Amino acid sequence: MVQILLIDMTDKNALLQSKLHYKILDALRGIAALVVVVFHILEIHSGGDHTKQLLNHGYLAVDFFFILSGYVISYAYDDRWDIMSLGHFFKRRIIRLQPMLIFGAIFGAVLFYFQDSEILGWGRISEVAVWKLLILTSMSFFLIPVGKGLDIRGWNEMFPINGPSWTLFFEEIANISYALVLRRLTNKIMFILVLVAMLFTIHYSLTNPQGDIIGGWAIDDPTQLKIGFIRLAFPFLAGIVLARTVKVGKQKYSFLLASVLLVVCLVMPRIGGHEHLWQNGLYECVCLIIVFPFIVWLGASGEVKGATAKVSDFLGNISYPIYITHFPIVYVYMAWVSNHNYTLEKSWPFAILTMLVSVIVAIAAMRLYDMPTRLWLKSKYLSKK
Repeated sequence: MVQILLIDMTDKNALLQSKLHYKILDALRGIAALVVVVFHILEIHSGGDHTKQLLNHGYLAVDFFFILSGYVISYAYDDRWDIMSLGHFFKRRIIRLQPMLIFGAIFGAVLFYFQDSEILGWGRISEVAVWKLLILTSMSFFLIPVGKGLDIRGWNEMFPINGPSWTLFFEEIANISYALVLRRLTNKIMFILVLVAMLFTIHYSLTNPQGDIIGGWAIDDPTQLKIGFIRLAFPFLAGIVLARTVKVGKQKYSFLLASVLLVVCLVMPRIGGHEHLWQNGLYECVCLIIVFPFIVWLGASGEVKGATAKVSDFLGNISYPIYITHFPIVYVYMAWVSNHNYTLEKSWPFAILTMLVSVIVAIAAMRLYDMPTRLWLKSKYLSKK
C-alpha cells in the first residue's frame, strides 16, 4: 500500500511539472521589469508632473504583469485540481514569490539610511529608530501593509522600505481569489466579470483627475486602494479568460514582435497633455484591453531556440529579482539627485550606473540566493505529499 501511494504521488508530481513552459512570456515579463527600472530612474526628473515623465507609460508594466499572472496561473493550474490540493497550490506560490520578497525587504532596509533627502521630504529617514525599521522589515516579509502611522518615508506607501512590494500584495490577493473562487467559475461567468472589470477600467481611465492609471500603493487611502483593485481586476481576469478560451497558434518571430510591441506601448510619450487628459486614458484603455492580451497571445504562440532561447531564459529568470530589488537602489539615486538639485543632463552617468547596479544585484540575487533557495524548498516541501 505504501509503495502504491508513493508511486501515485510521484505520478502526481510528474503531472504537475509536465506542462509546456512559455519561455517568451517569461522573457516579456523581464523586458517589462527592465522598463520599470528605467521608468523609476527617470521619474525623479519629471518634478512630479506625469506629463513630463520621459519614459511615460512605464507604469503600465504593472498591468501587464497582472494579465501575465492571470494567463499563466490559469494555464498552469486549471486542469490540475483533481491531483492538487489547495495547500499544494499555495506552497508552490509561496516558494515562487517569498524568497525574493524577503530578500527585497532586507535589501531595502540595508539601504534605507542612505536615502535621506530634505527636498523629497525624506529628511526624517535619519531619525527613524532601528527597532521601527526592523519591525517594518519583518512585516514586509509577510506582505503586511502599513498606513500613515508607520510611514517612515513620507510617500504613503504600504511598503515604505521597498515600494514595489505593493504589487505583490495585490498578486497575493489574486492568487487567493483564484484558488478559492475563480477557478470554479464557468467561462460564461468569467466573461461577465471581465466585462464589468473592463467597464470600471474604462470609466476610471477616462475620468480620473490625472489622466492616467498610476497608483495603488497606499492601504489607507480609499482612492489609491480603488486604483489598485481596478488595475488588478481586469488584467488578471482577462488573463484567465484568455488562457481558457483562446487557442494559441504557431507564429513566426513572435518573440521579436511581442517584445517590440510591448516596449512601444510602455515608452509611448504622454498623449493629450493637461488639456485633454481623457486622450491618455483612452490610450491606456487600448493598451490594457486590446494590445496587452494580443501580446500575451503572440508570446504564447511562439518558440525560441538557440541563442534566442538563452536570452529569453535570462530575461525570464531576472524579471522578478530585478523588479523586487531595484527600487531601494533607485531611492538612493533619487535622494542624491534631489539633494544636489541635478538635472538629467548632469546626472545621466549616475542614472546609467544605477541601472547597471540594479541589474548586477538582481543577477547575483537570482543565482546565489533565489534559485538555490527555491530548489531547496521544492525538494523539501513539494517532492513529497
